[in-house]
Amino acid sequence: MSDIRTIRTKKRIALVAHDHKKKDLADWAVHNREALAGHDLIATGTTGKMLEEKLQLPVKKLFSGPLGGDQQIGSLIAEGNIDLIVFFWDPMEAQPHDSDVKALLRLAVAWNILMACNRTSADFILTSPLMQDDYVISTPDYSTYLTRQL
Repeated sequence: MSDIRTIRTKKRIALVAHDHKKKDLADWAVHNREALAGHDLIATGTTGKMLEEKLQLPVKKLFSGPLGGDQQIGSLIAEGNIDLIVFFWDPMEAQPHDSDVKALLRLAVAWNILMACNRTSADFILTSPLMQDDYVISTPDYSTYLTRQL
């Protein structure tokens, strides 16, 4: 059995980028500033500061990714407080906090969160007509995992 959750018209969007992808995310965000202005923006530390300066929009800034920001976003996902994650990650460079990154991506998939990992997918999601209205999603029921015997 699944739980039902409504993603409201004003989405809560998490913005994350690895060092070599910060410029790409900033360019994408500036290009889509008007669309992003209608949503609540949340970002990991350095990315959040950069985006707030470039967009002149409020961005809720968490810790830097390696210092726990990825885990903070994961917590927000598990609590039902993130609707979309735009995470421009660098597939060609290992990150010192790769385990945190994998955990974040796993949580996004587990909780049926919209996720864009590059400009193309971010453009498709942000320009989807579904972004303009409330949208009902189902989240898997993981209660059986809580009762399993090891």
